[in-house]
Amino acid sequence: MLFQDLNLIEPILKALKTEGYTQPTPIQQQAIPIILQRKDLLGCAQTGTGKTAAFSIPLLQILHQERSQHKEQKTIKALILTPTRELAIQIDESLAAYGKHTGLKHLVIFGGVSQNPQTEALRRGVDILVATPGRLLDLMNQRFVHLDHLKFLVLDEADRMLDMGFVNDVKKILAKVPAKRQTLFFSATMPKEIQQLADTILNKPEKVEVTPVSSTAETIQQEMFFVDKGDKRALLNHILKDKSIQTALVFTRTKHGADKVVKDLIRAGITAEAIHGNKSQNARQRALSNFKNRSTRVLVATDIAARGIDVDELTHVINFELPNVPETYVHRIGRTGRAGASGIAFSFCDHEEKEFLKDIHKLIAKDIPVNDQHPYPMKQMNSVERIKEEMKATSGQRQGRSRSNPGQRSGQRRYNGNRSGSGKPKAV
Repeated sequence: MLFQDLNLIEPILKALKTEGYTQPTPIQQQAIPIILQRKDLLGCAQTGTGKTAAFSIPLLQILHQERSQHKEQKTIKALILTPTRELAIQIDESLAAYGKHTGLKHLVIFGGVSQNPQTEALRRGVDILVATPGRLLDLMNQRFVHLDHLKFLVLDEADRMLDMGFVNDVKKILAKVPAKRQTLFFSATMPKEIQQLADTILNKPEKVEVTPVSSTAETIQQEMFFVDKGDKRALLNHILKDKSIQTALVFTRTKHGADKVVKDLIRAGITAEAIHGNKSQNARQRALSNFKNRSTRVLVATDIAARGIDVDELTHVINFELPNVPETYVHRIGRTGRAGASGIAFSFCDHEEKEFLKDIHKLIAKDIPVNDQHPYPMKQMNSVERIKEEMKATSGQRQGRSRSNPGQRSGQRRYNGNRSGSGKPKAV
């Protein structure tokens, strides 16, 4: 299927062609026709599947066609709510790319920066507003934002909004928007609380679910390194000596941990920057820009700051620390292997994290191969064997334990721990 088979108008097809897009992803194939039919939508898809285009393309088309039919005053007609500044900026950039020939005005607002440029743009008139909940509520309370004429409401990354404690802010915003509207609700996971929220705001929605929420992309090669906590930074430095690792997004659980990893990498002569909630908006954007243009090789991030990072041809994701929420593992490694490309995900597991690993295995229903050909194995090797046995018991003796990995893109190769050795990862 091609984009031109989705009944899209010429201004949008022209923009898509300029961007080099010809074939829609599965979620775009399913969601775009539903939205164009003016139905509510509940979309469940993991990161990297093309959700932003799935809602922004039909939204732009409907608003462009309505404006062509009758001139309307410059009121906000569509609101896109998203949890982080990075994701909000990414969505706004997508609207600019896909809507460049529509004449529609869009604006992104978020906290951490001066509100003056945002309020000035609001005064001039905006068709589509992309916002994080906190700054939006603030500007609504100051009467800079009025949602009385809203026709479309999009909630993106709803599960992350719940994780970040934004659910009450979202409910306050929902109380201010017209009941008669088209609502699009997207979430990477669908826990009970998210399903309940969706049930309260959607009207007879169509549901689109591209892949199971617990699955990891088949194009991502995963490897697990058992290592003592005190040796993790040495192992990371050792792995990054491999020059074929062109870019790496490294995840830590805490902001302080991210800063410590960056300092250690810089000390080892590796260009690295951190991105987390304690950084100013300008610092975060600068770090992300440097990573995208490859002047910075390694970006170290916490989970909240990383949601919305979209980097073309990101070769490696490294879990310096395993997440304590198994779904987060799926989100993290989904930053690579996007849109069908291949990618590599390395994860470090110390003895205290074995329970997290059990939960991850249970969620993804497959075994992560273990790479034990590295110079920093756990000092108590019987601990590794014990963990492996526990993993086997938890897995229920699943079949197909040693699945082959899909082909890798040029310039990537699997890390074997020593350059001349032929050690292969073993299934847990």
